[in-house]
Amino acid sequence: QVQLVESGGGLVQAGGSLRLSCAASGRTFSSYYMGWFRQAPGKEREFVATIRWSGGSTYYGHSVKGRFSISRDNAKNTVYLQMNSLKPEDTAVYYCAAVRSLSVVVPTRSADFSSWGQGTQVTVSS
Repeated sequence: QVQLVESGGGLVQAGGSLRLSCAASGRTFSSYYMGWFRQAPGKEREFVATIRWSGGSTYYGHSVKGRFSISRDNAKNTVYLQMNSLKPEDTAVYYCAAVRSLSVVVPTRSADFSSWGQGTQVTVSS
């Protein structure tokens, strides 16, 4: 069973940076895509970024492209989301997600992912 535990959320001023971590366990993740999503109050869950564990190819949502960066550490079984130039509209609960897939089609929808973490709050003040 896949377990995902997020950490690193908090309060930051606009223009600042945060790095979120997602510690993954329970499987060998070489055949997995790992993703980050976020959900603000009253809004639908939004795709942020995906990384293919094997090879490290990445894909980003339009609203974060150029500011956020997803990466993984094979030795630590951990996925990171480096968030720079943060804006108040980035305020949300951020979720880590995982899905086992050998497809070259990058998963970007919530329904594409089968395992989820509990989420970590990110608040950006203006």
